[in-house]
Amino acid sequence: MALEYPEDLRYQDSHEYVRLEGEIATIGLSAFAIEELGDIVFLELPETGEAVKQGETFGNVESVKAVEDLYSPVSGTVIERNEALMEAPEQLAEDPYGEGWLIKVRLDNPDDDLIDTLSAEEYRAAVEGE
Repeated sequence: MALEYPEDLRYQDSHEYVRLEGEIATIGLSAFAIEELGDIVFLELPETGEAVKQGETFGNVESVKAVEDLYSPVSGTVIERNEALMEAPEQLAEDPYGEGWLIKVRLDNPDDDLIDTLSAEEYRAAVEGE
């Protein structure tokens, strides 16, 4: 199965993606990372109201193979976390760019660029070794 890299997202080397809609950033984990991890068994995500800082960890994802930290591409306040995934983390693999988002963050500074993020094409080239 060919992996998807939606063009409307920005990606990090650590495999998180971000979708910006005004001052709200939706953060998730790329399909590539999910495929590499294998069966996901546990997610640790911040509570609503917690602050996240660009480049710092905001939780982790645990699979049968490994535990990986999650890094925030933005700074702001968590306004929502995906409670459905907390109950059934294996669903992350079913729709990583849709229903499989992790957290939604209200940006501290909506004018900040997404520093150190990659376009879909750059990310695809990086993970596919081109």
